[in-house]
Amino acid sequence: MAAKQRQHFLAGNTKLAVMAAGLILGWLSIGEELMPRYWLALPLTAYLALSVLHEFILRARSGAEIAAEFYRKGFARMEDRWTGLGQTGDRFRGEPHVYAEDLDLFGRGGLFELLSIARLPMGENQLADWLRYSSPQETILERQRLIAELRDKLLLREDMAITGENLRIRLDPESLVGWAEGARILPGLGWRLLSVLLALSTAAAILDFFAGGSSRDTLILLAMDAGWLSVLEKRAQAVLHGISCNAEGILLFSQILRRVERESFAEARLRAFSDELKAGPQQASRATRNLARIVYWIDAEHSLLAHLAELPFLYSVQVAFAAEAWRSRFGRSLRRWVQITGEMEALLSLAAYSYEHPDDPFPKFVNAQSSAAIFQAEELGHPLIPAVRSIRNSVQLGGNARILLVSGSNMSGKSTLLRTVGINAVLAMAGAPVRAKSMRLTPVAIGTRIRSTDSLQEGRSGFYTEILRIRDVFRLSDSSNLPLLFLFDELLEGTNSKDRKIGAESLLQALLGRAAIGMVTTHDLTLTSIGQTLGSHLRNMHFQDYVEEGKMRFDYRLREGVVAKSNAIELMRLIGLQI
Repeated sequence: MAAKQRQHFLAGNTKLAVMAAGLILGWLSIGEELMPRYWLALPLTAYLALSVLHEFILRARSGAEIAAEFYRKGFARMEDRWTGLGQTGDRFRGEPHVYAEDLDLFGRGGLFELLSIARLPMGENQLADWLRYSSPQETILERQRLIAELRDKLLLREDMAITGENLRIRLDPESLVGWAEGARILPGLGWRLLSVLLALSTAAAILDFFAGGSSRDTLILLAMDAGWLSVLEKRAQAVLHGISCNAEGILLFSQILRRVERESFAEARLRAFSDELKAGPQQASRATRNLARIVYWIDAEHSLLAHLAELPFLYSVQVAFAAEAWRSRFGRSLRRWVQITGEMEALLSLAAYSYEHPDDPFPKFVNAQSSAAIFQAEELGHPLIPAVRSIRNSVQLGGNARILLVSGSNMSGKSTLLRTVGINAVLAMAGAPVRAKSMRLTPVAIGTRIRSTDSLQEGRSGFYTEILRIRDVFRLSDSSNLPLLFLFDELLEGTNSKDRKIGAESLLQALLGRAAIGMVTTHDLTLTSIGQTLGSHLRNMHFQDYVEEGKMRFDYRLREGVVAKSNAIELMRLIGLQI
């Protein structure tokens, strides 16, 4: 980028020198008449040539700056400095979901921000869907292979990041596809030809009038234009206003398609993407570029020139016929182009994560039909916690120990462990690498209850909110074809100890009956006794704390058995309460 900056300064200074030379030549040729005036063409030509060269240098410098920013963000992700630099995915937070909020999928500092490098809404949509919904095992394994190939295609990711960076896009892919696949509104080809003929006739009559001809023909044709416009204008406006995007959004879509078309791939699915985009009467990138040109005309509909061209040339009708012709030809292909682009951008996001975190392996999947549900992870860490602060633990779920009941004091790490298991399960089911030394699991549906609060507006207590979420997890278990991985933090903490123990025991028995595996945390030590009822299916684990130099300390290491003590009294004493 420094070289581009030097070229920029050199071109700018050279232009100034040429301007100075031109002024001197002008004074010598015009003021003093010491040389022919045609010599002035020399500095003018040189200045124009330098201006064109300077424009190319400025564009190259802009591209270098964007590329440098792409690599800066990559290093920031590798060094755990990425929060606030990416796309948060906040628009995906509105709809209820059985684990998205609990596991911090979206929002500032969430998993989506760490992963996404998508340029278009369809890429963001696809990545968000992969994170929110479990995929079949065959799909996951294929996705791992695609990510492995794309992982080292750094130039492809850089080109995608640089492409159209300065475009201000507005693009709603669902609305655009709906428009493209919509029924024809304007009449057929004959009407379009008549519109063109009428516009050309009016233009010829106007030229004839200014050349001294009669105004009668011009007035007649203008009246015919007005009548034609009154017949077609309403339908033309319906066509024009059905496109919910701007031209720059379509142009970026076209440029992304073009970059995918140019890339060569080894994996069959990736090759099929490229072949599909290049099939048909026109390549997808060229067809969408033509659509972008039409949308530019639509965007200019309210300009002065468009208003001036409306009556004599039927501007809005001509543009609407062009848009109608485009969707008649390519409308049925657009959905597939959107799907391919979305999948490619989502794959490239996961490939970038894999490239930037080479120590994170792909999980190994066990066929769920030949094995009971398992989740086995060695040295499992949380991908959203910086590596220097992350304490890793191993987790074994399945076989006899299908439920881990983790006890421990407040702040000891119980909730973080649940989120660590959950977010790595999300990554695994999306086809991405996981933050672990190794992981082995069956495909699972994920259900959590980690965060729940009361709501004054809805008149719900925290306990009622919690059991509603637990009901959602049970419904997921009943509706999913996959075994359930459940994660419950401080189970039934909003009720008394007796009801809590009875309710927790019944819930866990019901989940065992559904062949589920999962983890439950508690700081209520009376809850740990339900292991006597559930037998070997439940395994007690705990986190420990200790006091050092007047401060409560935690090592966040998962240990066997039930925690031996609570820190609540000690904490109150440490802050000065008389206990």
